[in-house]
Amino acid sequence: MTISKWFGPALSKIFGKQIDLVNDSIKVALVTGSYSPNIDTHDEWADVSANEASGSGYAAGGVSLASKTLTYNSTNNYWTFDAADVTWTGVSVSFRYAVIYDDTATGKPLIGYVDFGSTQTAANQDLTIKWEYFYQDPETFDITTDSGILRATV
Repeated sequence: MTISKWFGPALSKIFGKQIDLVNDSIKVALVTGSYSPNIDTHDEWADVSANEASGSGYAAGGVSLASKTLTYNSTNNYWTFDAADVTWTGVSVSFRYAVIYDDTATGKPLIGYVDFGSTQTAANQDLTIKWEYFYQDPETFDITTDSGILRATV
């Protein structure tokens, strides 16, 4: 099971207009299990980059997200940040996390990450991250699948 989380400092940078989720170059990079995320204090790519994965077919710094959107659902009161799914072709790499960061803003601020729960290994194969998750409605307890990278409920 994967878990997506925001880095705490990212929200203040988004509200402070240092991060523009739609117009900045937002990237996703693969990171090894040697990294230990701290959602309270890690705020820049430099806090993560020493643990970036490496391997055949994987370029340092990760890949840019395409077709980024930020939408508000007024029926259920939440914001969703989404983008096109990401694929690395013919990659050989081991990783545990996919870290999302702003490659445009000063300091390359961290936005969020996906924890795959354990080290994953791709051996000369295509690797796709599908931006989708399960959501449980807190009132009805219904579970649905929805698209998106990160969601913030208001």
